Amino acid sequence: MIAEETLIKQLKEEESRSKAFEVLVNTYKERLYWHIRRIVLNHDDTDDVLQNTFIKVFKNIEGFKGESKLYSWMYRIATNESLTFLKQKSKKSGISNEVLQDVLVENLRSDVYFEGDEIQLKLQKALATLPAKQKLVFNMKYFQEMKYEEISEILETSIGGLKASYHLAVKKIETYLRED
Repeated sequence: MIAEETLIKQLKEEESRSKAFEVLVNTYKERLYWHIRRIVLNHDDTDDVLQNTFIKVFKNIEGFKGESKLYSWMYRIATNESLTFLKQKSKKSGISNEVLQDVLVENLRSDVYFEGDEIQLKLQKALATLPAKQKLVFNMKYFQEMKYEEISEILETSIGGLKASYHLAVKKIETYLRED
């Protein structure tokens, strides 16, 4: 694995940019795919958002100042691209984001790429009831097993706020699962 500083340097130099970008994509595509997938839920939509994320990373790497880790910066872009995508999708469909979340969860049943069972489907339904930030924090902490420090860097939120969001998300999910 190439050192992050070296990779960033290569990404910013014209002669090494395309090779370095290939390394970047191969290193992060799977992790970013699953991060995006947990937000947008649909495989094809995830592929589109992932592609847009990498295009943004490529176009904006010159402006990357190194104030955060490279992957934190890319996760922030992926998160923003995912949320923007969902907003546009709900607007195009003429439905609220909440209704869109319900539709996406229902569509998981017929999604050939969804490998979850009924319990996973129930969890996704519970997640669909959460506010966007709580859902994001829960996904990053629970599924991706990120540390609060990493999530804080990506979402640019205090650790205390993240802990509160996660705690509230867990309580709401527990309540939903008990009632269902």
